[in-house]
Amino acid sequence: MNDIQIDPRGPRFGAFFQLAFSVSALLVGADAGGVVIMAVLLALFIPGAIVGPQATVQSWVFKTAVRPRLAPPKETESFRPPRFAQQMGLGFSILAVGSGLLGWDAGFYVFTGFVTFASFLNSVFDLCLGCEIYLLFKRATTRTAA
Repeated sequence: MNDIQIDPRGPRFGAFFQLAFSVSALLVGADAGGVVIMAVLLALFIPGAIVGPQATVQSWVFKTAVRPRLAPPKETESFRPPRFAQQMGLGFSILAVGSGLLGWDAGFYVFTGFVTFASFLNSVFDLCLGCEIYLLFKRATTRTAA
């Protein structure tokens, strides 16, 4: 199976959306409003976690409104590391929403904070923590030819 290649600027653009939602949730707080914001973010993560970042709403906005105004990417990347990052974002969002629903405010803030921190690093510094973790796992579990 061929590996789907994506424009690496797309997931970075998507991280701005994630950052906006997670910061908004932190500012609103661990009440119903913050939980709803994180639930919307959770829903935005689902297509990226299942298919890859190329299937997200954020990717559609990037492809239709932003990418046509940019030069072609100098290189592309596999969708697999960003998909893993989306899976991690989905997991932390589920934990944040669950914590909020259960009234565990500290858990809501911690898990939303993880999403915020990772989204900030990706959107501002082009450092995808989930991608780096994926690559570490891949290196640790791949055998080299002798």
